Order: sequence, then C-alpha cells, then structure tokens
Amino acid sequence: MITPWVPQAGCDESCVTAAAEDVGRRLAVTLRAAVRVSAALVLLAMAPVLAVPAPGRGRLQRGYCRLMLRCLGIRMTVSGGPVRNLSGVLVVSRHVSWVDIFVIGAVLPGRFVAKSDLISWPGFGLLARLMKVIPIERNNLRRLPAVVADVARGLRAGQTIVAFPEGTTYCGLAYGRFRPAMFQAAVEAGRPVQPLRLSYHRRDGRPSTVAAYVGDDTLAASIRRLVCTRRTQVRVQVESLQLPGTDRRELAARCENAVQGQSAPAPSGHLLAA
Repeated sequence: MITPWVPQAGCDESCVTAAAEDVGRRLAVTLRAAVRVSAALVLLAMAPVLAVPAPGRGRLQRGYCRLMLRCLGIRMTVSGGPVRNLSGVLVVSRHVSWVDIFVIGAVLPGRFVAKSDLISWPGFGLLARLMKVIPIERNNLRRLPAVVADVARGLRAGQTIVAFPEGTTYCGLAYGRFRPAMFQAAVEAGRPVQPLRLSYHRRDGRPSTVAAYVGDDTLAASIRRLVCTRRTQVRVQVESLQLPGTDRRELAARCENAVQGQSAPAPSGHLLAA
C-alpha cells in the first residue's frame, strides 16, 4: 500500500549498473570479494567498541567508518572541513544507499534518523543500535511528530544528528526534493544545519550507481555488487553551514540547493511536502 506522504522514487534496480571494466576477471573478483567480506565481518565483530564511552569517541567512530568503507572497496575524498567543535548540529545530505551512513560517519559521526527496519538487518542492525539510530516508520504519519521532537531534543542536548530529507533512496543520478519535516527540529531547537554533498564515482571519475540501494534491491545483492567492483569512489563536499531561521520550508530549500548544486539534474517524480 502506498501512503500519500511517503516519497516514491522513480529509481529502481534498472538504474544500478556495474561496468565490466570495473569488475575484472572471475578469479580476481572471487578473491577480492572473499577478502573484503572477511575483513568487513571482522570489523562488524569489533562494533561493540563504539558503545564504550571514552575520550576521542568521535575520532574512533570516524576511523571505524573509514575502515568499513575500505572493506567494501570504497575510497573517500572530502572537500571542505566541518566544524568539529560545534555541538547540536543537524547534518543533511542526499540519500543513495545504506553506505551513506558510513560515509557521513567518517566525516561527521552522530545519531542517524533511519528507517526502523534497519535495526533488524543482520550484523548492521547491531551496529545501528550501538550508534543509537533514531528509527522512523515511513508509512506511519502519526509517528512523525514524535521523531521530529526526538531530533529536536537531541540537538538541544548538543548531539550531532544526521537525516536524509529526501525520505527515500535514489540512484545517485536522479534526486528527490528535500521534505521539510526534519528541518522543523532545527528550527525548534535553534540549531544550525550542515549540508553535505555526496556523489559516487567509478575509478575514472565518471558517476557510478554501483552503491545505489533502490527499488527491490536486497542487502546481499548490494554488498555483493560493491565488494566485486574493483574500486568505488565517493566524494563528500562540506557545504556552508545554514542558520535555522524560522521557516522550515525555506531552510529545506536552502539546504537542498546547497546539496544538489546548480548542475543537479531535474527532480525524479512528484513528492508531496510534509
């Protein structure tokens, strides 16, 4: 059943491709995938260290996320520098994949607003609980104000909270409108918003959809696609910090413009505002 307020992306599995030259020969692919999966499993087994309260925990989380990206065959470059000593900031970006959590965690670790079924995922569910994910039921409109209130409380308490205002994933070539609901939390708490521009690329720099997690794609298929690809690059551009103001829609529009950029393609599909 489709609920009117839930965004419906125009992207599906047909958007996701892995070029033959980015994969390689069968034996090399098998060895590469085996090494990467083994390393990722070892790293997942070490996830409980993220729950230990200790000085430098943010640095530990950033390092952990960077290692996980390497296990998946992803290399990251960051342009611009986030304000590390700023407390109580809402981080927003476009949403392409579950991988986005590790990408943003490697730059600005914090609590994530994510779909509630993430907590039930094998392995990653434990990691989500350790990172204190704020679950959101996208098909339950009545729960949305409670989630926004939870985010506002976290911001007032000085936490860094990450949200994906598109409300669903897109392939990375198309994008959705930023829905204003989560920005209400920043307005209520009087805290700034940090937009991040994420983009995935092939080894030669061309845009890639390998990391995309859209349509009826499965977690297993998504992981297999990533670990079999020789290398995926993700670029993170830290955009200008945005003051909250008093209008959540105006704030959402400012952040959407910062994240998408003037060269962004036209929106995919029609989204209703929250």
